[in-house]
Amino acid sequence: MARLEVDLSSLLEYNWSMKIKTSVTLSQDLLGAIDGHLDEYDQNRSLFMEAAARLLIAHLELKQRDARDAEILRKYADEFNREAKDALLYQVPV
Repeated sequence: MARLEVDLSSLLEYNWSMKIKTSVTLSQDLLGAIDGHLDEYDQNRSLFMEAAARLLIAHLELKQRDARDAEILRKYADEFNREAKDALLYQVPV
């Protein structure tokens, strides 16, 4: 599986003109855990939640892409294996 890499500085960009106010209900323990990391997000819960959501979405999209790639590999596995065996016939022993 590919490694998920996210540029934290791009996650921290906060464009107020594009924001929509919403309400989210969280458990008290989760809110406490978030608050424990707010120093990294300028004490801004919205910024933290947006960064967390972007990371999760990136992860889910990566999983979807990996699943599509795996399906393509499964679909063409026999053909790939035939080509690999054919290529091995041209290998010269050392």
